[in-house]
Amino acid sequence: FSFHGVFIVVSTKYSAVGSSPPRSTRHTPIQTAAASTRTDPPGRPAATMEEELHALLRDLDALKQLPDPASIDRMRDRVVKMMGPSGAAAAATRSKIKDMSAEVVDSNPYSRLMALQRMGIVDNYERIRDYSVAIVGVGGVGSVAAEMLTRCGIGRLLLYDYDTVELANMNRLFFRPDQVGMTKTDAAVQTLSEINPDVVLESYSLNITTVKGFETFLGSLKARSSNGRSTGVDLVLSCVDNYEARMVVNQACNELRQTWMESGVSEDAVSGHIQLLVPGETACFACAPPLVVASGVDERTLKRDGVCAASLPTTMGVVAGLLVQNSLKYLLKFGQVSPYLGYNSLKDFFPTMEMRPNPQCSNPACLERQKEYMQSKPARDAAAKAKMEAEASAAIEYPVHMDNEWNISVLDDSDTATSSVQRAATDILPEGLVRELPDEDTYVEPPAAPASCGAIDDDLEELQRQLDALNSS
Repeated sequence: FSFHGVFIVVSTKYSAVGSSPPRSTRHTPIQTAAASTRTDPPGRPAATMEEELHALLRDLDALKQLPDPASIDRMRDRVVKMMGPSGAAAAATRSKIKDMSAEVVDSNPYSRLMALQRMGIVDNYERIRDYSVAIVGVGGVGSVAAEMLTRCGIGRLLLYDYDTVELANMNRLFFRPDQVGMTKTDAAVQTLSEINPDVVLESYSLNITTVKGFETFLGSLKARSSNGRSTGVDLVLSCVDNYEARMVVNQACNELRQTWMESGVSEDAVSGHIQLLVPGETACFACAPPLVVASGVDERTLKRDGVCAASLPTTMGVVAGLLVQNSLKYLLKFGQVSPYLGYNSLKDFFPTMEMRPNPQCSNPACLERQKEYMQSKPARDAAAKAKMEAEASAAIEYPVHMDNEWNISVLDDSDTATSSVQRAATDILPEGLVRELPDEDTYVEPPAAPASCGAIDDDLEELQRQLDALNSS
């Protein structure tokens, strides 16, 4: 609640199934002792925090009777002090920036990003503000991917997760110990809004594998759809850690004709992968399912008490970086988008491959998308050919090297005869000079020795007489 500009935010727990917290760009929850055993802020017991909150409530009631600007300022200082380091961070949060600028100054957070445009990597980097990306799973990979996209200045970011931050998550990147007990989506919104307030953040604390959660997931993807598009997002990133959730994302994207990218890290934390999935054009997740999915085994039965998967922040960071790099190439149309890219940290091996859709896929929506893709293929190929011809006709040939210090020129074959005559005229030496080396166009025969058959015969006869004399002796 608020009174005369003083805001106090009290967090509430949201159900993990089918419910979502209010969409906002800033959350500063105050955890109670029942929600967490930590001190809030560090060094201040939860009981003391509760007493100060009650004191603030009493002061607010008094202000209702007699408003006093000086008292309001004192209360604001008390709230900032209670928030601890986060209060100082809030004071240092920058204001929103309307337009991206390429001006190279210390106060411009986009100068190094806009340099990509100046260097010819992208045509218009500011277009990134027009794109929306949904991230399903705000864990070891998803949270880092969300931070990277936020720092890159993405226009709108949708976050989905039902879990809460735990101390067991501190071996990974992004989350902080003071966020323990918060939902991962709320904690992510709190951090990301401080990093870049220009990004529109939407958090959904729900389980998409439930019926109600799936409906909410579909509805949020379809919101803000326009210009004939079935969804309001440009790309969906799957960063979940189980196959059930992957199959749900696959089903939703097949139904909505939504392009998405899947990512994963192995249980031993030393390998991972990313994959681009375009409904109808590439294999969906059900076209070539993992063994655990194809066999129909409930993967939840495979987990054992007291045993957890390994997790390395290095591997998580590498996979998240590859995922976001591929996303930027797809959105901003530069470089080559990888259809599949693996990562093996033990051998530093990066395998790549392409996966075509399976005509016998078990997903009906995938089969429907394959049919649509094949029907539109002739028109698509004709448009691609016309585009290539237009680009080729519009291309202007420029010299490869503008500077030609040695005056080197390339002649056409038709100019060979003319060039030979011109070269012969220019190769005439002044009187009194001769060439020591043969001309490159002619081969000079070596001079023949004069024939002297009589002399050769006399030499042979003399040699024969000498041999005979030796034999007789």
